[in-house]
Amino acid sequence: MKNESIKILLVDDEPDILEIVGYHLKKEGYQISLASNGIEAVNKAQKIKPHLILLDIMMPEMDGIEACEKIRDLEGLEDVVIAFFTARGEDYSQVAGFDAGADDYITKPVKPKVLMSKVKGLLRRLKKKDMKSENELVYEGIKINRDQYYVEIDGKQITLPRKEFELLSLLASTPNKVFNREIILKTVWGQDVIVGGRTIDVHVRKLREKIGDDYIKTIKGVGYKFVV
Repeated sequence: MKNESIKILLVDDEPDILEIVGYHLKKEGYQISLASNGIEAVNKAQKIKPHLILLDIMMPEMDGIEACEKIRDLEGLEDVVIAFFTARGEDYSQVAGFDAGADDYITKPVKPKVLMSKVKGLLRRLKKKDMKSENELVYEGIKINRDQYYVEIDGKQITLPRKEFELLSLLASTPNKVFNREIILKTVWGQDVIVGGRTIDVHVRKLREKIGDDYIKTIKGVGYKFVV
């Protein structure tokens, strides 16, 4: 996907941030839309259907956390990449952001070159999704066949126990998205089965032993994500 076809929504209540960051994004060739508060962000997201949203947290009228939750509920925006772009670096703020549905967290201040690199990394998710089919997930070095229940690592096929496979399949369904423990337990083990949080850790450890340490990243205090 060429840069000129990629739509980015930049949301911040500071005019200087909108001007400076917007300038560098436009310089890279992206289509840029701006919003200065959460309500405006939700309305613009619904209208333009961006590929990526850079979203401040502390804003008037509606903060970024609430805006993120509302955007995630909009039809056609389930797969939009959302990264909080904020000066608040405290752990509780990051946890709240991930719980609201954010894919990543960028802390201000950040140098323009670093920010552009982070934006490119976030947008790689769009390219990876083009490689997915309903029953098969294909990424560099790994293939997950959800129809035949097998995983292929560098051309070598391995079979995983059911729960390990379902856990891997869930994480890999949306690369670089952080899945919190509650969602993992509910999706993989179901609401009717009582298991402890350590169950997830054990299954992740076993997965890493079989597929390597590079694919699953731990987000301390939140959950896990599949990295590509």
